[in-house]
Amino acid sequence: MMKGRNTMKIVIIGGGIIGCFLAHDLSRYDVDITLIERESDVCDEVSSANSAIIHAGYDPEEHTLKALLNKKGADMYPAICEQLNVDYKRIGAYVVAAGEEEEETLSILYERGTKRGIHMEWLTRDELLEKEPNISAQITKALSVPDTAIITPWEMGLTLIQEAVCNGLSLKLEENVVDIKRNGKQFHVITDKAHYDADIVINAAGLGSAKIMNMIEDTSLFDITPKRGQYFILSKHATDFVKHVLYPVPGKAGKGVLCVPTCHGNILLGPNSEILEEQDNGTSAQGLKEVREKLQKTVTNIPYGEIIHSYAGLRPCGNHNDFFIQASPISQNFIHLGCIDSPGLASAPAISAYVIEQLILPQHVLKQKELYRHYKRITPMKDLSSQQKAERIKKQSAFGHIICRCENISEQEVVDCIHEPCGARTIKEIKKRIRPGMGKCQGGFCEIEVAKILARELHIPLAEVRYDKTSYFMTNKGVSK
Repeated sequence: MMKGRNTMKIVIIGGGIIGCFLAHDLSRYDVDITLIERESDVCDEVSSANSAIIHAGYDPEEHTLKALLNKKGADMYPAICEQLNVDYKRIGAYVVAAGEEEEETLSILYERGTKRGIHMEWLTRDELLEKEPNISAQITKALSVPDTAIITPWEMGLTLIQEAVCNGLSLKLEENVVDIKRNGKQFHVITDKAHYDADIVINAAGLGSAKIMNMIEDTSLFDITPKRGQYFILSKHATDFVKHVLYPVPGKAGKGVLCVPTCHGNILLGPNSEILEEQDNGTSAQGLKEVREKLQKTVTNIPYGEIIHSYAGLRPCGNHNDFFIQASPISQNFIHLGCIDSPGLASAPAISAYVIEQLILPQHVLKQKELYRHYKRITPMKDLSSQQKAERIKKQSAFGHIICRCENISEQEVVDCIHEPCGARTIKEIKKRIRPGMGKCQGGFCEIEVAKILARELHIPLAEVRYDKTSYFMTNKGVSK
């Protein structure tokens, strides 16, 4: 269906999990949506390196947007994940206390959570040991939060974007917003590659949200400081180390160093919390040492021999103790989403709904599309029954050619994710979508096979295959811009 000249134009700046939800939810309306992301893929910064937990919502302070949107977002996830065929595992969590002082904090969390309708139960140390035998000797009591869940954030974001693209979203990757001009009631968004006119601009730029805000505002509304958290990943051989999310009692710096099962059978250990002056997502010996030291308070018998990778993620830590979700003082049509740190992932679908219902629809009449194309993520081969695998291989023989044995990924799955509506163009992007290279060998055997398939399907020489936005696979030289 062709868009008329008078179709409302909405520009979303930032392709993290919240930008993806906004693009998806707004694609249901008869509007012209453009999402601009500076990286080569969506969910490539904050949303690709967090703990991947859908927090139940007991932790945020009363009378905050965090409290409101965390609980609402957590309640929305099961239906969304079922509709899109995205992994969602309700594995539950234990918040553990060491001694009477921390037990008093647990009592505050219990009161706060039950008041919000969150199911919580007390566990003695002996009861906890039956569930999690690797709890340390320091732990005296725990709160069980059975509605805590885990997802894979980038899997969620990518699937949302696939459906949005199917419904007309214009996705602009590797474009950096350099300036924004106000033109009467409209805005002129200028990137390093193009210009875009917009009736509504949504600043969902995460770590860059303050920079975008300063392009349009006369005075600063919020500040963003990068906060780094470092993690270890354990192989699937350690999958039984913990069965639930394990939290220490939260402090001022955040929820502390956690043990977190993933949807794919690995275990995350981390993060620590470091306030930085500049963005730096590299790991450090001191940071990883801190993770190890703080873990000892919560768990014992940590299988460090099963570490397959370490990494760091950044959070947009703001100067507000709450999410900043407001229209600009200069225009109701310029909307800022700043200071979206934890529980941003859990709150994401509710944040999108809040922006649309509270900030856009009261100002504009938007008509829902009569024809809307649904997209459902295809179930990976490794999750199919033997009969289902055979049926798929019969239709397309390349499904039977396994190129990543750690994760059981077939050649055809790599091909398919290259040719999706939001297709992969680098090794890292394929890794995010279907996981070759995320097993114990970390791509030692399959990475070259993925590179060859990329070269073949993109019709480029092997030497031009990129590992990520900034480097080539064969040379590790930077990509010229």
